[in-house]
Amino acid sequence: MSVAISKILKTKKAVILEKWMQNQLSDSGLREDLMSNEDLRIESEELVEAIANTLNDQNIGDPESADFDQVLEILGGISVSRARQGYSPRETGLFIYSLKQALLEVLLADIKDTQNVVDVMLAINKLIDSFSIVTFETFIKGREEVILRQSDEISEISTPVIRVWDGILALPIIGTLDSSRTQVVMENLLTEIVESGSSVAILDISGVPTVDSLVAQHLLKTVSATRLMGAECIISGIRPEIAQTIVHLGIDLSEIVTKASLASALRYAFSTLKLEVKKSNSESRTKRL
Repeated sequence: MSVAISKILKTKKAVILEKWMQNQLSDSGLREDLMSNEDLRIESEELVEAIANTLNDQNIGDPESADFDQVLEILGGISVSRARQGYSPRETGLFIYSLKQALLEVLLADIKDTQNVVDVMLAINKLIDSFSIVTFETFIKGREEVILRQSDEISEISTPVIRVWDGILALPIIGTLDSSRTQVVMENLLTEIVESGSSVAILDISGVPTVDSLVAQHLLKTVSATRLMGAECIISGIRPEIAQTIVHLGIDLSEIVTKASLASALRYAFSTLKLEVKKSNSESRTKRL
């Protein structure tokens, strides 16, 4: 390519940056709530600087060149950061595509030969499109990491093990019980059994919308693991529709203590541990053996 791309970029870095910032700031979807204009400028300037120092007449037609490793590293960091901050794919895509527009405007303004114009346009389009693919791939990975982290946090929050009494644990389950969540439930419950020395554990499924054969198998696994730790397991929250479903599916829960409500399960647990709770004249609750 006869035109000196690297020379134009190095002498026009400031112009490219200003045009790119104008393109970004003029976008109606600009997310000033997620990033200040100053931070956006710093981020953009770092990328323009890297491209201007890297791009030359030899590598402009080769997006896979190792010369662009620093550029791709910067783009990757920006993409992951935006995924974590809450930017949408569209907003992240516009960030890099608006750079293409600024680059073409500045480069083509200095190129007079028609053939060179065509060559530069094709090369810049190919290069930035390649950068865009990397940007989107990294953004998706970053978003997946966020989703996985949030899923883990939700699983932890939605499967709390509660010490309702000395020797009695309760684990209310809310939502669908799948294989991965069953593992979390078992780990949390078994850990708490060991730490508290509890001998009774109540699994309350009032918040489970439906029980099918798979959910039932997950419950049975949890009950079996609890028994291996030397604790009695009670399943509460068996609503009429769930009871009918269990019978219809032929699921055998005959060896497991089941109760309609958490209160009923707690009364059974008190009976198992030979505990009695009574109201005193002062309306306070006491416990005695």
